[in-house]
Amino acid sequence: MNCPFRRPLGPFFLSLCAGVSPTHASAADPVGGNGLIGQTWQRVSDGQAWQAEGHWRLALAPFAAHFRPSDEHQDVHALALERQCNDGWLAGASYFRNSFGQPSAYVYLGQRHTRLMGVPPLFFQWSAGLMYGYTGRYKDKVPLNIDGFSPGALVGLGWQLGRSSSAMLHLLGDAALMLQFSYDFR
Repeated sequence: MNCPFRRPLGPFFLSLCAGVSPTHASAADPVGGNGLIGQTWQRVSDGQAWQAEGHWRLALAPFAAHFRPSDEHQDVHALALERQCNDGWLAGASYFRNSFGQPSAYVYLGQRHTRLMGVPPLFFQWSAGLMYGYTGRYKDKVPLNIDGFSPGALVGLGWQLGRSSSAMLHLLGDAALMLQFSYDFR
């Protein structure tokens, strides 16, 4: 049988689900339970992602380095606007040109974990959401792509350069690393 997806995702999603919601849901628990999935659903459904106390962040990613370069690859640039809540949650949207020059977008929720390993400027950030792009002959370059729409997820490690600026490296699946600079409007 020929699998339409280029990468096996079963182990990834299984490990994600096992670690995301470790508590059992009861009738009094919110939809999705008390774990990460339930907390994320709560933020989406009640508008906390945009209304909670926090600040806005503008991010620019001028460069991506592919792990397996191809002649088809073009320069990747991204521009994002995020709402960073004081409790670490964030929500945002990004416009970018994908590796094949197609205009693409990503809307997402996530979290920024500061003071990683007790180091004040070091942080870890994750996001998950919906991506649009990778159409036509490039539709198989991302998994679970339906008419250009696919799930998206990013993880990144960053350094707070000052009160309002930071630099971060995002892991783009198994395809590339992207450098991002951001400015916080506090």
